[in-house]
Amino acid sequence: MFTYRAMLLGFVFAGLVHPGHAAEPGPNPVKAVLEKQVADWNRGDLEGFMAGYWKSDELRFFSGSTVTTGWDATMDRYRKKYKEDGKEMGQLAFSDLEVQTLSPDAAFVRGKFKLVTTKETSQGLFTLLVKKFPEGWRIVHDHTS
Repeated sequence: MFTYRAMLLGFVFAGLVHPGHAAEPGPNPVKAVLEKQVADWNRGDLEGFMAGYWKSDELRFFSGSTVTTGWDATMDRYRKKYKEDGKEMGQLAFSDLEVQTLSPDAAFVRGKFKLVTTKETSQGLFTLLVKKFPEGWRIVHDHTS
């Protein structure tokens, strides 16, 4: 049975055993997921944005002092914060992306985000653990600050 802890231990082990693992040839598929998320967000397509996350109860999203567990709860968090009651999603940008391949099916990502709305600009840092599934690369752990 797949567990979140086992996966994290696998990521750590893979990072120690396979440092500097060669990237896949061509465009980086992990960056492609993040680029699609930005494009979907900027179109106001929250469902498309969330397609970049692992649709599992084991998904973890950390922001500030809050931990959100599961895809559905993460979707609800985004919906309440950026869609309900006429709220605007604004324009999202990612920068300074660093993708470190840990194994053929795992990667660690560092980056910066900037979200501009008519009322405010938010920016910060994020780290992601991304795993390759049959349907493609998906974020399994997101820590945004």
